[in-house]
Amino acid sequence: MPHQHALIIFIDNSLKRENNKLIEKLGLEKTQAIQQVLMQITQSITDQLLYTKIIFYSDYINQNDNWSNTDYDKQLQNGKNIGERMRNAFEYAFNLKDKNIKQACIIWGDVTELTLWHLTKSYYALNTHDCVLGPSNNGTYYLLGMKNLIEEVFQNKSQGNSNMIRTTCDEMYQLRKSYYLLPYLSDINSIENFTPQFSKLLHEAGIISEDELINLKDSKQ
Repeated sequence: MPHQHALIIFIDNSLKRENNKLIEKLGLEKTQAIQQVLMQITQSITDQLLYTKIIFYSDYINQNDNWSNTDYDKQLQNGKNIGERMRNAFEYAFNLKDKNIKQACIIWGDVTELTLWHLTKSYYALNTHDCVLGPSNNGTYYLLGMKNLIEEVFQNKSQGNSNMIRTTCDEMYQLRKSYYLLPYLSDINSIENFTPQFSKLLHEAGIISEDELINLKDSKQ
């Protein structure tokens, strides 16, 4: 039943220069434009779902962005590190009154290859598995799903840890928990991770120039 599924969306609206590789290469203005494109891609998918949808913002709750205040429950991330923030978000979802949430998945807004299939497949897989993982090409994951809180998954986790997916799989094995792996997708956290399709999209939108597009191609060779 759709109302028993929760989709958690983590959005970073801090754009802190020291933690953002895109700002270093493209500047703040273009990074903001790219982030907006990423949000539009994600929203075009999540708007199709009738699940309980919760956005957790990193720095402040934006009631005036393009995410519907009616269709999306807007909250603020809470925790000292990414592990605590994820754990608290899952706990919030599972404890929602009158929702009776049985399955919850968390995604981030910077995966351009994410499709509706990945999301629906995740909830389907949770019918027969304890956990679902969507691995990113940088060693982290773009999706995490579970039927109840598995506390060990959230412990000793740091932002951008390139061993996060491997560590989580090992933890599932040690806990004798079953998990389902989705296909690997690209995490857009640096220019080097831009897919050709996404680079072309940014060029067509006037965000990056022809020269920058050529430089992107050259940096991958």
